[in-house]
Amino acid sequence: MSHKGKWTIMIWKMNLLFFFLVFFCSAQKPIPREYQVKAAFLFNFTQFIEWPQNAFSTHDTPFTVGILGEDPFGVYLEEIVYNEKVEGHPIIIQNYQDIKSIKECHILYISASKSAEIQQIPEILKVKNILTVGDSEDFIIKGGVIRFFIDQGKIQLQINNSAAKASELRISSKLLRLATVTNEI
Repeated sequence: MSHKGKWTIMIWKMNLLFFFLVFFCSAQKPIPREYQVKAAFLFNFTQFIEWPQNAFSTHDTPFTVGILGEDPFGVYLEEIVYNEKVEGHPIIIQNYQDIKSIKECHILYISASKSAEIQQIPEILKVKNILTVGDSEDFIIKGGVIRFFIDQGKIQLQINNSAAKASELRISSKLLRLATVTNEI
């Protein structure tokens, strides 16, 4: 094939790729910047929190990030954790519609659509080593571990250290310094 023919095929392929990228990106629901930042936080929690060995049923059990209720992250969270591992465990994203369907989960984000489920957080914590994360104002008071809130236009963290200890989670002092720490249980 001539040099000119190779260029023509390459340009044709690039145009086709561009068309699919534009179509795919326009078909995706835009993710608010707030949830992009929160997704990054969820991933980074894996670097600053230590789960006990019994949090994994086997040495190759995936590290599960669960979303209870409506998923505000779209594909953004999946893109962040793609090919990432926590202590050798591959990270997967799992969506849940109710608490009873949660089998093995390490981080559980409770969306606003399931704020009524917050009442059941203490029951989750007694049985499993789950880092619960949410946004609702009463999240910490009802036993959640980390609450996102916005202060002066920035996403801030509130950490319930007693709830973390009840779940046998060890939070790095580096993460604790970034947050408002309480001891509600």
